[in-house]
Amino acid sequence: MPRLFTALEIPRDAALSLSLLRGGLPGARWIDVENYHLTLRFIGDIEGHLADEIVDALDRVHRPSFSLSLTGVGAFGGKKPHAVWAGVSASPDLTGLQGEIDRICQRLGVPADPRKFTPHVTLARLRNSSPLDVAQYLSARGNFSTLPFRVGRFVLMSSRDSVGGGPYIVEEAWSLSGADRAAATPRLGAQGTL
Repeated sequence: MPRLFTALEIPRDAALSLSLLRGGLPGARWIDVENYHLTLRFIGDIEGHLADEIVDALDRVHRPSFSLSLTGVGAFGGKKPHAVWAGVSASPDLTGLQGEIDRICQRLGVPADPRKFTPHVTLARLRNSSPLDVAQYLSARGNFSTLPFRVGRFVLMSSRDSVGGGPYIVEEAWSLSGADRAAATPRLGAQGTL
């Protein structure tokens, strides 16, 4: 069974801005541009019947579309950094959507995530990167930000065991109210096109 998680897709313009952050950090395995996403809730490896129950429950999520922008960069791991990421501007709509999805998953028996929700887009996984190199990378890119973009849907994604992240596959998608289907968060395809 593939690993499942809910996420927001990153639109093309924001993904291209994120791609400019690649490079300049020894020990980094950069995430492919087409695999950028913002994880809302990690679900994990689950049985098919539970996946079906989650999909059915997520069908009942009715939330408005909203604007979001990416801003700043950071790292996870403190003195042993293991990932660098781009941050997300504060958004009550994002927090509300994530909270509702989390409650649905917990009601259906998916264990709570022990980590506090920290909205971000992972840029690279790190292996043996020195804290000094990471600090220099982050300080040189600290003013990163994107223009606001409209979030028109959330998705259920799957991943297979791999090194670095991806490929990720959209298994299901749910529109947010007020979202124009044609305008809902375009993504880069494998060849860098829609």
